[in-house]
Amino acid sequence: MRVAEVVGRVLYGHGARHVFGVVGSGNFHVTNALVAAGARFVAAAHEGGAASMADGYARTCGTVGLLSVHQGPGVTNALTGLTEAAKSRTPMVVLAPEATAPRSNFFIDLPALAAAVGADFHRVRATHAAEDTSAAYRAAARGATVVLGLPLEVQQAVTDPWSGPVPAAVPTPATVPHVEPLLAAVQAARRPVFIAGRGARAAREPLTRLADACGALLAVSAAAKGLFAGNPWNLDVAGGFATPLAAELIGAADLVVAWGSTLNMWTTRHGELIPPSAFVVQVDHDPAAFGVNRPVDLTVAGEVTAVAEALLARLGVGSTGPGPGTGGWRTPELAHRIRDHGRWRTVPYRDESTAARADAPATVDPRTLSAALDDLLPPDRTVVVDSGNFMGYPSMWLDVPDVAGFCFTQAFQSVGLGLASALGAAVARPDRLTVAAVGDGGFVMSATELVTAVRLALPLLVVIYDDAAYGAEVHHFGPDRHPLETVTFPETDLAAIASGYGCDGLTVRTVDDLGPVRQWLAGPRTRPLVIDAKVSAGRGSWWLEEAFRGH
Repeated sequence: MRVAEVVGRVLYGHGARHVFGVVGSGNFHVTNALVAAGARFVAAAHEGGAASMADGYARTCGTVGLLSVHQGPGVTNALTGLTEAAKSRTPMVVLAPEATAPRSNFFIDLPALAAAVGADFHRVRATHAAEDTSAAYRAAARGATVVLGLPLEVQQAVTDPWSGPVPAAVPTPATVPHVEPLLAAVQAARRPVFIAGRGARAAREPLTRLADACGALLAVSAAAKGLFAGNPWNLDVAGGFATPLAAELIGAADLVVAWGSTLNMWTTRHGELIPPSAFVVQVDHDPAAFGVNRPVDLTVAGEVTAVAEALLARLGVGSTGPGPGTGGWRTPELAHRIRDHGRWRTVPYRDESTAARADAPATVDPRTLSAALDDLLPPDRTVVVDSGNFMGYPSMWLDVPDVAGFCFTQAFQSVGLGLASALGAAVARPDRLTVAAVGDGGFVMSATELVTAVRLALPLLVVIYDDAAYGAEVHHFGPDRHPLETVTFPETDLAAIASGYGCDGLTVRTVDDLGPVRQWLAGPRTRPLVIDAKVSAGRGSWWLEEAFRGH
């Protein structure tokens, strides 16, 4: 048996059932080995799209994503999506063939490349193929993006036949988190707030019971939106996307516990959201994350679920816990305020849609568009948001059913990753409607993956917030009267472009134009629907102002 075949079988043995990529000579055998073992290969149009698909798949289904690319340019084509995954700590294995001869035109320094973007690097050896592959998969499962080097000569080497089981991991002794200082802080607090981040995505149940036990309000970073969906004490996203009520209540907290969140500038509005008088605690499995974005008063090392469970035990709370609303500042009056004013849908605004004129067609306010879509689309949905000036509108006005229903491709702040990430999410959850929210710039960058979307025939709705510009730059540089010709574009019929790829295309200038969406939703949804929404562009967003403050 050749090493490439061992690698494919071992990955399948670990549970890999989907692999995304573009096949060339360097990854042909390992990809076919995965398919022969029973995995499904999803062929992308470009390696950059394949990387984002694997990323979106892993985030949505909570398992390790697999990316398979050719050596050299296949790896570099995937680099932006790989970087987004690494910065998001997406569990992913990149099958990266290596041309190891320095004079090869395919040669790149893979270990250096992985280190440069924050990914782990592992390499398969001919004599330890199963062990090395297993180690890479387990590292990914712990929350890392792993570049797995597959030297071409090693892939072709003949090794002993392998049929499983996968090599066993070396057990690590369980440690009981030290929670006494956190216990004291929780017991002393009168207005506690929990902010859960990416590292708490699997901890809804223990964190909800703990919040009930101490009367805490619940909030999340954007990466964990949906974690506490449906909870009456959920303030939703903290930071730049926070509602006025959420900002008010977090600003009044006397204790803020960050669970798996580094409290970056987005989550804290550059430190202005959390009051200086609040006692701030950071809980994380990685001590290197402590205090990286702001000073904290107390750190607790440990997995979020383990720390929460240990704290519940010290509080004497069983699996059911006390009833909702126990203790803290939870009152019936506050529950009513959160119910009535805790969503952006309930915050008044002036509709800035524009009527058609002789010199300009109509445009729709992106808030009005998003609210109308929220009413129209089924609740069981996955919302994937690309980067750009528009990104707050779908993030704030489109509800999601749970934490798996929101995919936010913002760790690297790259435009153009959302469409392909949505395809990966749709593969992970074909039972849900996947909504890709993109700007016109990001759509044009990634439109080639509509070929993949049509081929997969998955339920996919693409909403383009089309302001005929790179809106972030327009609103950032325009007020200072810089010339904007480099970032504005003539109006383009993006719905026609989508139709050319085999999708259903729809141009929307008012909410009344959304009627065909109902018909599409009622049908089989086997052809993607792309909405080219011509949105009003007269104002910049406050989250954009905060973003540029961080540059």
